Amino acid sequence: MSTGGVATGHAISPDSGEHWANEGAWQVADGIHRIPLPLPMDALKAINVYVLASDDGLTLIDGGWSIPIARDLLDKSLRSIGSGFGDIKRFLVTHVHRDHFTLATVLGHEYGAEVVLGAEEKPALELLHRASQAQIGESPFLAVLRTAGAAEIADMWQAGHDGELPSAADWAFPDVWLDGDRSFDLGRRTLDAVHTPGHTPGHYVYADQGEGVLFSGDHVLPTITPSIGFTVPATEQPLGEFMASLARVRQLPDLRILPAHGPVAPSTYTRVDELLAHHETRLEQCLTSLTARGSVTSLVVARDLGWTRHEHPFADLDVFSQGMAAMETKAHMDLLVARGQAASVDHADGVTYTAT
Repeated sequence: MSTGGVATGHAISPDSGEHWANEGAWQVADGIHRIPLPLPMDALKAINVYVLASDDGLTLIDGGWSIPIARDLLDKSLRSIGSGFGDIKRFLVTHVHRDHFTLATVLGHEYGAEVVLGAEEKPALELLHRASQAQIGESPFLAVLRTAGAAEIADMWQAGHDGELPSAADWAFPDVWLDGDRSFDLGRRTLDAVHTPGHTPGHYVYADQGEGVLFSGDHVLPTITPSIGFTVPATEQPLGEFMASLARVRQLPDLRILPAHGPVAPSTYTRVDELLAHHETRLEQCLTSLTARGSVTSLVVARDLGWTRHEHPFADLDVFSQGMAAMETKAHMDLLVARGQAASVDHADGVTYTAT
């Protein structure tokens, strides 16, 4: 859902003066370039990969989705600034999602570049490796949907799955598991790695306080909110973790946002405050629905809410978006339970919630 003033599809980035997803190697600061790479999906057109010049070569924040068009464009864009794949010394990957991780791990293993990933992403990678060997049954996301009371949507997701197994090469394990906060000394700059679970359990942001910028991954996005609750294995309080992580970022200096999706934005303080306010409003809306309806599943509450920046009715969403909405609503309901504002009971057809 969008909470920003300008839609992602129309946002101009100040570093380029053009639409944020337009091809190029755009200079964000001295020694830092932003390279948008295409994504094979309708909702998000691109991911921003950031290239940092360091004393021993290039450091990349995220890598993109391992598809030929993205790989070719990254090669072209690096060459436009006088570099190539062989100059990459490390990938600092913000989280395990394929648009961030897969091209990083493929190139890292091909060219000997170090790949760094949060340690709490290991269970997801292990799950993907078992899936690549056909050692697991149905997608674990389907179980989350069923606990949200969305069994019918889970069945439609399952029916629409093409049966293609994950590629082991696309999900190779990183060289370094990042555990806890730490700093990376790149000679001309220092990056502070800050653990920000919520969007995924092992999500990290990277702060260059000397330059006054935050490589925010999917944690702080300038025009949309990241998905919450769409992780495997499922976590107990994804929204609570996300909001606590936002508060951690708010404790840093006010930095310029260099996001994974969308334009460069001026203030982490402003955007973090907007995101926290958005989710507090969403929690109030969920509680209002729950109070009116009695004991219901997350799916029932999701149907009472508006979705996207245009507040579309739930029924107007496509089936994938309906599933995402049901899981995100469940994350809000679980936080209401943790706050003592609701109670939950497990049933075979989903968890039901009641206002307290």
